[in-house]
Amino acid sequence: QVQLVESGGGSVQAGGSLRLSCAASGYRVSSYCMGWFRQAPAKEREGVVGVSTDGGSPYYADSVKGRFTISQDNAKNTLYLQMNSLKPEDTAMYYCASVPCVFRLTYIQALRAGTYRYWGQGTQVTVSS
Repeated sequence: QVQLVESGGGSVQAGGSLRLSCAASGYRVSSYCMGWFRQAPAKEREGVVGVSTDGGSPYYADSVKGRFTISQDNAKNTLYLQMNSLKPEDTAMYYCASVPCVFRLTYIQALRAGTYRYWGQGTQVTVSS
């Protein structure tokens, strides 16, 4: 049974940093395509970053490029999202997601919620000005 559990959210001031974690069970993170998404109140869920299994570069949304970094620890079966230079507009519930994949995702696929099959429960990030 695939499970994803996010943690690491919290409240920070603008310019601060947070690192989100997504602990996976029921599969190996190295064998699934994975991504981070976020959803602010009254807004649609948007892709933040997605990564395939082929070791290629992740795809970042323009809004976070240069500030957020995705990484994974295969030994801990955990995905991370390092978020630096946080802005109030980054405030949202953050979710990790995964899907078995054998081909490299395109940019559109990597940042589209419909691509992913499994989702965590989310962790709240609040950035104050």
